[in-house]
Amino acid sequence: MTQQFDLFVANEAVPAKVTGSLALKRHSSNVLCEAEMVRQLQETGRYRILKKLEPRAVSLGARSGFPLKGVILDTETTGLNHRKDEIIEIGAIAFTFDDGGSIGDVTSVYGGLQQPSVSISPEITRLTGIFDEMVAGQVIDVDQLSSIIEPADLMIAHNARFDRPFCEAFSPIFAGKAWDCSVSEIDWSARGFEGTKLGYLIRQAGYFHEGHRAVDDCFALLEVLAGAGEPGRSPLAELYEASQRSAENSPFDMKDHLKGRGYRWSDGSNGRPKSWWIEIAEEALDDELRYLRAEIYQWDEADPPVKRLTAFDRFKA
Repeated sequence: MTQQFDLFVANEAVPAKVTGSLALKRHSSNVLCEAEMVRQLQETGRYRILKKLEPRAVSLGARSGFPLKGVILDTETTGLNHRKDEIIEIGAIAFTFDDGGSIGDVTSVYGGLQQPSVSISPEITRLTGIFDEMVAGQVIDVDQLSSIIEPADLMIAHNARFDRPFCEAFSPIFAGKAWDCSVSEIDWSARGFEGTKLGYLIRQAGYFHEGHRAVDDCFALLEVLAGAGEPGRSPLAELYEASQRSAENSPFDMKDHLKGRGYRWSDGSNGRPKSWWIEIAEEALDDELRYLRAEIYQWDEADPPVKRLTAFDRFKA
């Protein structure tokens, strides 16, 4: 016997002309709830349900038991070259988590636009949805962004090889932070995913979202990393384990090497960036950059900020 389900009305015919409150009363006992509709569709085996991703609320007080602080960050830029192209949008979500990869609370969110020095090309507008009129007069609030970045134990970007150089060229607040890449440091294929693009991941996780704006993509990545419904350890746990395997080589844990080489720590007072620094002669710059890339960052494309000083600048308070 074949059983037929009507998702809107069952077992009772409702006259087409019934309107208003009477129609609502006649329907109320027969309309299936959302969860029941989803269940019945899934049980047929002919449907796959995607749920709209609702961003997590920002918590006014983070719960205990999640001692680690992570930041998911996404940028939109005028091009692909961090040496000449510019950031036009930054989105960042700060959240707490534990060393088992369980997410606690979202503690802060920042999204900001910035007007570049050049006009945004039609191709970039097509990719990002950002056009010149949107960014006119806009400036990213570095102080507000710093309040999110500074406490972070881990920075996460979906393609950190792209986002990190842009961020470090944009502001020294990103210098010396530990970064993980959610594209390359999670085995998505072993988890049954068919690709690594965020759109693929979010759909296979059972969601859809309104991309391609920076904060929206950050919230989407957060849900993918949470791995709700996946058996075993979460994608965030895998990502955090990757960061711990390489932690002994991170810039933060290389402080003894830096001190031994003559670097000094700036605590961020007097408007200076919070960072390790050294003053060297111009002719020694290339050798110093090679040292930092090889021994500290262990990344050939690392581009630490450099400030050139003259007699007018040196020895200032």
